Formats: sequence, C-alpha cells, structure tokens
Amino acid sequence: MKTFLLQFFTWWNSQTLGTRFHTWRFGKKVGEDEAGNVYYEGGVDSEGRTRRWVIYRDYSEASKIPPGWHGWIHHRVDTPPSSENYKAREWQKPHRANLTGTPGAYRPQGSILTNQHRPQVTGDYDAWTPGS
Repeated sequence: MKTFLLQFFTWWNSQTLGTRFHTWRFGKKVGEDEAGNVYYEGGVDSEGRTRRWVIYRDYSEASKIPPGWHGWIHHRVDTPPSSENYKAREWQKPHRANLTGTPGAYRPQGSILTNQHRPQVTGDYDAWTPGS
C-alpha cells in the first residue's frame, strides 16, 4: 500500500503510476546496473529513434546513471552495457551522490556558509572604469 501511495503522489520515488503503466505496455527490459536501476526501451520518439528510459531503484536522480549506461540512454552508443563486456575506463570515477543542498555540499574558501573566518579585505582592489 505504501508503494502505491508513493507512486501515486510523488514523482521522485522510483516511478509514477503512469510510468509503470507505460513501461508495462511498451517497455522491453534491456538491463540493470550495479545500483539496481533498470533500463528499458520501446516505442519511437519524435526523431524516429527508439525511446529509452530508466526506472531508478530509489530516488530519481540522473547523476546515478553509470557512464556506460549514460552513453546508451543518450543514444551515443547502440549496444547497451548488458549486451557487451563493458569495463569502465581507469579515468572514470565511481558515482558520488549529488550533495547540493546538504551539509556536505562544496563550500569554497571565503563562503559565508562555511565555519571558517573570512579573510579581512585589504583594499588593494581597484575597480575598472571605462576609458582609464
């Protein structure tokens, strides 16, 4: 019952009822990534390409898609990682959650949101004026 209510009233928890119905009707499961997100394709978009979409395991956040699946879902490659022996490159980093809006978000030096003391202004800045 809780899953039904979450799908009925929220869009950020995995999928809505409309997405569930569309996936049941038109979707063909292509694969699943290590985070538990499930990838589908089916139907044709306005440009004549096959529609591709993902059903997230938890909250819907686009940064959770791994690099191999990102290329497939954006039509950069035709073969999904589940159909090939995909190995991440050495320069590809593992997923890190988007921390924007949380206490763990990046705060640059001098930001008023950090606990650090801001450096005193020295007055060595001269503003540019046109014609000078």
